[in-house]
Amino acid sequence: MRHSPISLADVEAAVARLAPHLTPTPVRQYPRLDADIGHGITVFVKHENHHPTQSFKIRNGLNAVLGRSAPERARGCIGASTGNHGLGIAYAGRLTGTPITVCVPVGNNPEKNAAIRALGATLIEAGARYDETIAECRRLQEAQGLALLHSTNDPLVVAGAGTMTLEYLRQAPELDALILALGGGSQSVGALTVAAALRPSLKVYAVGATGAPAQYESWRRGERLEGQASDTFAEGIATGSAYAFTFDALREGLAGFVQVTDEAMRAAIRDLLRYTGNLAEGAGAAGLAGLRVLAPQLAGQRVGIVMCGGNLSLAELRRTMDTP
Repeated sequence: MRHSPISLADVEAAVARLAPHLTPTPVRQYPRLDADIGHGITVFVKHENHHPTQSFKIRNGLNAVLGRSAPERARGCIGASTGNHGLGIAYAGRLTGTPITVCVPVGNNPEKNAAIRALGATLIEAGARYDETIAECRRLQEAQGLALLHSTNDPLVVAGAGTMTLEYLRQAPELDALILALGGGSQSVGALTVAAALRPSLKVYAVGATGAPAQYESWRRGERLEGQASDTFAEGIATGSAYAFTFDALREGLAGFVQVTDEAMRAAIRDLLRYTGNLAEGAGAAGLAGLRVLAPQLAGQRVGIVMCGGNLSLAELRRTMDTP
């Protein structure tokens, strides 16, 4: 892919770094889910929620920390997150003895905050929106001389995300399409890079939240938007900007991009719990919500979705289960 910011070799190097620390997550099929989706579609579900931090972003965080030099790790690393990236780098910090600071928005998912602290990271709440949190993170990074672990604009992060698709294709080489939640774009760009090198016929679709349209509108207009409004319970895709490192690859490579409502993601959480016995967070259910939109045009195909995160707060679980 012409505009990919990483290569297949970068992804393979990430596989080598992660292999001693992570086991492959399962890919499963659920006949009741196939029947529900209809259109002759065979659905494959990759359970990234089975990682130690219940999210694919452990791949990103571990690769970002393990790929840093020893002096950088000794000084410490910092990142901004709504939770799952923070959990990934906190886990990596505990594994390697690297001091980690994680900046999160004020009012962030309390369970994610507690889990980050439990892994030994310093957690700082700053900013009402994620973009404001990033600004504070950069200020602290410069003031304290820390290594910045950006959740998107980092080749090690995106290469770590790419290991998921490389693993997925080895487990389910027959896939025709892959539908992925899109926040910053590491998961999608990793997938596009792997697909371009190994399975050019594989189509990659993105799913965003209607309440956080910055990435979708950037893709639709062909220009990178920043500082846009964001209002969705799915914090993993509550993105107010498109990012320089991933934008060109997304614009060039995606086969399509759909938006889904919070209500559709809540329905998908309930469906995934019903059919798979697994609890997804909002972003973790976005793939299924997007598949419902895309199903007519994917009729008869073998489609992969990813339960990319399972860190739903108790408060959001109650709201989701109480919704008709």
